[in-house]
Amino acid sequence: MTMMKTLKLTAAAVALTASTAVAEDVEVLHWWTSGGEAAALNVLKDDLAGNDIGWQDMPVAGGGGGNAMTVLRARVTSGNAPTAVQMLGFDIQDWAAEGALANLNALAEEQKWNDVIPAAIQRFSTNDGAWVAAPVNVHSTNWVWANKALMDELGLEQPQSWDELVAAMEAAEAAGYTALAHGGQAWQDATIFDAVAMATGGPEFYQAAFVDLDEEALGSDTMKEAFDRMATLRGFVDDNFSGRDWNLATAMVINGEALFQMMGDWAKGEFLNAGKVPGQDFACFRFPGTQDQVTFNSDQFAMFKQGDMVSGEQSYLAESILSPTFQIAFNKVKGSVPARTDLDASELDACGQQGYEDFKAAAASGNLYGSMAHGHANPAAVKNAMYDVITAHFNGEYDSAAAVEELVTAVQINK
Repeated sequence: MTMMKTLKLTAAAVALTASTAVAEDVEVLHWWTSGGEAAALNVLKDDLAGNDIGWQDMPVAGGGGGNAMTVLRARVTSGNAPTAVQMLGFDIQDWAAEGALANLNALAEEQKWNDVIPAAIQRFSTNDGAWVAAPVNVHSTNWVWANKALMDELGLEQPQSWDELVAAMEAAEAAGYTALAHGGQAWQDATIFDAVAMATGGPEFYQAAFVDLDEEALGSDTMKEAFDRMATLRGFVDDNFSGRDWNLATAMVINGEALFQMMGDWAKGEFLNAGKVPGQDFACFRFPGTQDQVTFNSDQFAMFKQGDMVSGEQSYLAESILSPTFQIAFNKVKGSVPARTDLDASELDACGQQGYEDFKAAAASGNLYGSMAHGHANPAAVKNAMYDVITAHFNGEYDSAAAVEELVTAVQINK
């Protein structure tokens, strides 16, 4: 370890590394490959470089992270785990249960993470009393992104209800625009369904169906109504949506080809990367009917065991990720909000400030819910089974009544 690096590690980091060899670099496996995502990742790379820590980049394309997890499994099986891995939700818990993740408790105690990270986020950062991952951000998934010029041209105000949302899309379609930009991939279909289900049934229904996996909620008339609304949305999607990456759908809104996209707030990073200004070039608002709730996923970096102790580089990476300065700088670029609730967010743009206030309010009121679509409501086997049903319905393979029956069966088999 160089002198510069030693001086900049915390006391906890030094204690953790006292009896183990330290790697020169951190090798980081992630799936942040779009323009906005790559720009945000550079904030972390630059921070580490400024502290004499090298970065070995291991990007694996695929917006939902599924491809990255396949690569990770192969690396770990071969005994060559990366230093740190971007992870979501239950994937963190699964790897922790296998004993593959390093214990960050000494650093967490020193940095008082328990005091500034909401319990809903800690649910995935910790396992069996041990901190095993550092949350980089909190993304919320129940957003609608709109082209402001098209809204003005069509004389549209922000929709406050499902009926107003449908009316706005009808107006766009009548004017010759694509009403809803969407990519036909299972995780994207499920992202929309997340918001639709929350709006249709409310938070108690969402909790019962997607977290508790209650069969009555899963098989209810409310669930059928949610599928009916998905069928309505399908009618506003262009014919070339199949297989389209999410950021290409965002580009349709940026370029004025489409009015709306229903996507998590990582979409904002694409707008910002294109030089667009919130409130001027694009509008952001909660999916109508979910204005008081936040469905979230949290990108976290899990530190894989490299020996008996946490390395100095791993410890510094975790500390850097949760530092107030980095949390603001990173999330300003990424489109998400800080995972800490104690920060001054005035440097964030208008959408970011709204998102941060929404996040803190939801955490305080108990309305912060892990996203089913992004692995924060139920384990991967259940999530993937839900994906299959939601996508089959969206593609017209099931009507809504059949989709409800299939959903109940899929959960029964996989939970």
